[in-house]
Amino acid sequence: MKAKEIKELINFIANSGLDEVNIETDEIKLHVKKQSEAVLKTVEQVTPVVQQPVAVPQQNTPPPKKEVKEEAPKEDSSNYVTIKSPMIGTFYRSSSPESDPFVNVGDNVAAGNVVCIIEAMKLFNEIESEVSGKIVKVLVENASPVEYDQPLFLVDPS
Repeated sequence: MKAKEIKELINFIANSGLDEVNIETDEIKLHVKKQSEAVLKTVEQVTPVVQQPVAVPQQNTPPPKKEVKEEAPKEDSSNYVTIKSPMIGTFYRSSSPESDPFVNVGDNVAAGNVVCIIEAMKLFNEIESEVSGKIVKVLVENASPVEYDQPLFLVDPS
């Protein structure tokens, strides 16, 4: 592979929206990884902040009462099983834009059932469920890029 071809490939990958790509051929091994903004932001936030004590004049007023907000009970997702992406690519819920999704929230799925398609390098790969249960949540928007090992669905195996 020539330097110009490598440069064009890197530019293509940079414009594709993917954060990391591994390509291996007989001639070359190529690993491209973008530095994410989240990492940069966390590095900026690590700097320590020193606060000086401030003298507050004493008042005879009672301290303000804290408002107690009732939070809605959160769903207990500890017993859910996650179906994860086995590859990087583009996530599709159905086989074509006109077709119904393979699974919807509330559908029962058996191990081996197709739950979505991931397109990688113009190949459409059917992703099968490894667990039987009920689809609780779809975690990825249709036609959006996904990373390796990214959660796609939450399944309640009970």
